[in-house]
Amino acid sequence: MSGGIGAGSGSNGGSDFDPVSFLEDAVQIPSHESVDEVREFVVDLLDARGADPAVVADGCVLAEKRSPAPEAGPHLVLNTHLDTVTPHVPFERGEAREDERGDSASSEGAIEEVLRGRGACDAKGPLAALLAGFLAADPDRGRVTLALTPDEEALSLGAAALTGRLPGTDDRLDGDLYLVGEPTGLDACTAAKGRFQATVELSGTAAHAAEFAGANAVAAAEDALAAIRTFDVGADAHPQLGPPKLTPTVVEGGAATNQVPADCGITVDRRSVPPETAAEFRSSLADAVRESLAAAAGDRDGVGVAVALTDRESPFLEAFATDPDHELVRAVAGAAREAGDAVGLSSERGGDVRPFGAATEASYFAPAPTVVFGPGDLADEAGAVAHAEREYVRVSEIEAAAKTVERAVTALLCDE
Repeated sequence: MSGGIGAGSGSNGGSDFDPVSFLEDAVQIPSHESVDEVREFVVDLLDARGADPAVVADGCVLAEKRSPAPEAGPHLVLNTHLDTVTPHVPFERGEAREDERGDSASSEGAIEEVLRGRGACDAKGPLAALLAGFLAADPDRGRVTLALTPDEEALSLGAAALTGRLPGTDDRLDGDLYLVGEPTGLDACTAAKGRFQATVELSGTAAHAAEFAGANAVAAAEDALAAIRTFDVGADAHPQLGPPKLTPTVVEGGAATNQVPADCGITVDRRSVPPETAAEFRSSLADAVRESLAAAAGDRDGVGVAVALTDRESPFLEAFATDPDHELVRAVAGAAREAGDAVGLSSERGGDVRPFGAATEASYFAPAPTVVFGPGDLADEAGAVAHAEREYVRVSEIEAAAKTVERAVTALLCDE
């Protein structure tokens, strides 16, 4: 085996790795304010199993296994994040409550066992599955890299640095295929909308409200909101993600109750679909608002328009989409169905091919083929699960997810 960042020994270091036991330990390590402790826990585990991990790029963890023929197959990257959101939720393991059972979790109708706690499904459950697949990997061709990031729930600076999207950084992954761990209910998710935030800034001229003078920025907001409301009229729906969505979320303007206001700002939330980029969205929205104000004329005369993307240190998470018929998608979805059968899940649970419901760091890996996958749900029939006080994951799904990643890695990197 050739060397490299975090090159492993090439042996099956995961034959005795128990993803459920790992998750029990990991969920009890707080990681909503700092990932230092959980990162050390993971690094120690990888080091003990000969994976030679490295901590790089603002706290990311990398480990790699190369086949004897690394150029003869794809470079598969297994990615998820170490951080969780505040506050920490106490760990519990036990029988599923009624609101945790669902309608299709078990093919036998048996009561499930669950793990509860902050990060149980977002994303320490997916982390457990990816670790299982990485540690068990013994590729015949190509190579597999485990890439764990520290701040997906915040600014994704780690992932941006790893992929060369921050000034002064290079793409340290250069993967051909990416499997990203998030709670998908064991489905293979091939696309996700992007998320941008911008402010429409209207600038007029202040005057006494008793005078027919000035340029009223707040009055101009009516026309700006009309442009926002009709922005996507006639837009083509994406075949996987459907139409884009633009939502005004905050309006601020005016300084005194007897003054024509000189300034008004409208914050908007954009859920994009390919191929729209953040820069293209900003430019198009500015044009649309200017056209709306020009059509209104009257007291809109003299009101200037600017659209600014919200400042952030890392690029916005843009939309991505992978061909649902790609080899990576087939490998993950097929392995998920087989693994679900092996642990007794309902045939309705897992293995579907669909979009993901939230923006993720998968955005930074596109246009390389990318699949989002993992145990647990963003939300279930009873309400929110991830980022909620009732965060949980079913034990059987952790086991199925681990088997899925192991089988998918084998299908993509092994000759048999």
